[in-house]
Amino acid sequence: MTTKASAPDDTFHVFDTTLRDGAQREGINLTVADKLTIARHLDDFGVGFIEGGWPGANPRDTEFFARARQEIDFEHAQLVAFGATRRAGGKAAEDPQVQALLDSGAPVITLVAKSHDRHVELALRTTLEENLEMVRDTVSHLREQGRRVFVDCEHFFDGYRADAEYAKQVVRTAHEAGADVVILCDTNGGMLPAQIQAVVSTVLADTGARLGIHAQDDTGCAVANTLAAVDAGATHVQCTANGYGERVGNANLFPVVAALELKYGKTVLPAGALAETTRISHAIAEVVNLTPSTHQPYVGVSAFAHKAGLHASAIKVDPDLYQHIDPELVGNTMRMLVSDMAGRASIELKGKELGIDLGDDRALVGRVVERVKERELKGYTYEAADASFELLLRAEVDGRPRRYFRIESWRAIVEDRPDGTHANEATVKLWAKGERIVATAEGNGPVNALDRALRVGLERIYPQLAKLELIDYKVRILEGRTGTESTTRVLITTGDGTGDWATVGVAENVIAASWQALEDAYTFGLLRAGVEPTE
Repeated sequence: MTTKASAPDDTFHVFDTTLRDGAQREGINLTVADKLTIARHLDDFGVGFIEGGWPGANPRDTEFFARARQEIDFEHAQLVAFGATRRAGGKAAEDPQVQALLDSGAPVITLVAKSHDRHVELALRTTLEENLEMVRDTVSHLREQGRRVFVDCEHFFDGYRADAEYAKQVVRTAHEAGADVVILCDTNGGMLPAQIQAVVSTVLADTGARLGIHAQDDTGCAVANTLAAVDAGATHVQCTANGYGERVGNANLFPVVAALELKYGKTVLPAGALAETTRISHAIAEVVNLTPSTHQPYVGVSAFAHKAGLHASAIKVDPDLYQHIDPELVGNTMRMLVSDMAGRASIELKGKELGIDLGDDRALVGRVVERVKERELKGYTYEAADASFELLLRAEVDGRPRRYFRIESWRAIVEDRPDGTHANEATVKLWAKGERIVATAEGNGPVNALDRALRVGLERIYPQLAKLELIDYKVRILEGRTGTESTTRVLITTGDGTGDWATVGVAENVIAASWQALEDAYTFGLLRAGVEPTE
């Protein structure tokens, strides 16, 4: 475990705790390999400190530190081990959990210390004075062993409300014992920005310690609280990737860093790293197996997506009129959403985004607008199905739909068997390159059977289809049009190993709607592969 690049600027710390605090989120279960992968991503991003876990508390974290020493050459970050102050009544030099922190080999150690008087007396079951001695002894011992020490004052803001003088005394004790930074933790996440700013300002003035902030998001204010602490003089921010963490989460690393760089003008990342924000966010989401939040600030796919026609008209003149930053600064892109709210500007900008030149043909753009509104009235949605919209747009531009095959008929059969099982079979009859094809296939459902039958029929003629894979399938029953009748909308996401696209189908039953979406998915896949239409 080495750091090849020079140490980060020590005047301001970006401290990531995804591997410890973030891993406490419900639904996240990280293996050692996962933790090593995330650590590499965070180091690529350029954070200054990566808290890897609590060595000695569980075998997984102990193994992580052992493997990180051998397998990761850190370019920017320093690895941090997390643990607690020594036990009451003992000595830090003889405490096995303190020794485990040293054995981890981490150059930096974060100690959690109680700063709320009731927690000291009820949770630690010791005296207020002994708690101070536990902080003093542990910090001093670790400093004597050559480690840099940060101290997390757990439940600090609740403790400050209960007994401000004692909470500040914990900060002073840690600082005087040699802690480089004392972090004020809003452990229950109940604080608001104005409260954070007032307390941090007072503690900074009264203790002289270098302060950091650790904010949970229970009021939805973790990012705002973190920035409020910075406004008050904190120079160390603790965050997690994508805001992962216990209960509703922690301060989200990516909007905090983006705000510091773009709004505060602070250089907290290596040159060029901010443009990797979106990539790193999504990469970590993949590792923890959670779908990236589409509406996350800065990095969500909807963060710079525009739907209203009024917005599109302004963006056509100047994108900055409806965007607070250039999305490329954080590695994201502007997207135009096409819906029944679309106007001419929306269609023109979407065409440009797709690489389709609409020129100055106002009649063409008008036809597309009307076509979109007409179809959305029937239940189609193009903001979630870019591929189907592109096919519609190209059909209007070319004067005819792009076709690689022509359907004669299709059918799907679901057979109930006496043993309680079901058989699903589909047959498609189609024409491709002048040849009539009849194909039959079975599947684990009628839609899967249709998908397989279509593949059986077309893959010989279009081998490019072998790469296609159905990634996602969504069904929504729309409100009834007359009486008890209803309309079904199906959205299908398809991929080819290098990208994915979404298509939509609408019909009175789910099979027919699915067929439309499948037909668009295959057509777009062939278009994407550069195949020329034949029908």
